[in-house]
Amino acid sequence: MSSRQSIRFYKDHEVRAIWDEEQSKWWFSIVDIVAAITESPRPRVYWGTVKNRQKGKYAELYSKCIQLKLSSSDGKKYLTDCFSQDDIEEVIKTMPSKSTMDFLDWFTYSDNSIDGQSRKKAYTLWESDIIADKDVGKVKSLQQIHAYIFGGLYDFAGQIRTKTIWKDGTLFCRAEYLMENLRKIEAMPENTFDEIVDKYVEMNVAHPFMEGNGRSTRIWLDLIFKKRLGVCIDWSRIDKNDYLSAMKTSVVSPQAIKSLLRGALTDRIADREIFMKGIDYSYYYEQED
Repeated sequence: MSSRQSIRFYKDHEVRAIWDEEQSKWWFSIVDIVAAITESPRPRVYWGTVKNRQKGKYAELYSKCIQLKLSSSDGKKYLTDCFSQDDIEEVIKTMPSKSTMDFLDWFTYSDNSIDGQSRKKAYTLWESDIIADKDVGKVKSLQQIHAYIFGGLYDFAGQIRTKTIWKDGTLFCRAEYLMENLRKIEAMPENTFDEIVDKYVEMNVAHPFMEGNGRSTRIWLDLIFKKRLGVCIDWSRIDKNDYLSAMKTSVVSPQAIKSLLRGALTDRIADREIFMKGIDYSYYYEQED
């Protein structure tokens, strides 16, 4: 079994998963799913009760449950009941809940959506070598990241936009000024923490792509941190709402986002789990409530 673990988010509930390299599929923590659809304060006990009651009736299905070691909130790994992605739908149907169908809609859609497919590509960035060290921090490297994770999903993957865009009432850099602005951002220094974050904030204001800016730029930011300071961001330590609020105010003052990022710095730049969690949380930030 691979050490490649993932966290999906269903209405702010974490659903842990682990990749099966041999069978090319994900295994999901059933306890996390129970917590998500039942809101039970003791999901492990709830699942144990359901399993004992139903294992006779659904013996063949429940026999497919295996225990895998998944990381917990305390940083340790514990054996956890898991079902493969192929069996989750049938398992969930044995536990009636008002949220069952909504969860299944989310579960089946999430892996087949643009977000789901691009996230799978983003995971493989760990093994790729698409960004030359000399290009880190340049606009070219950001375009390469965007093209890599959105290639085949958007026809504009990796291409600087030629249209002016808005989001939630925020006007990003007008298209006619964008290329000039990107050249200025590329030339910004990136030797200190403050300089790197200032550069990141300016790139966010520029928003060079039609879609996928946040996901690409957060990866770009981590590459700069790794090269210049030997650190990266542990994104799992940054609350979604705090991050979104800080980014909104960053156009006026970058202090809030600097405080959040500084508090989440880690020197575990070679830790694959930190990278994987970073991708999961980055995509989580983009989910609409």
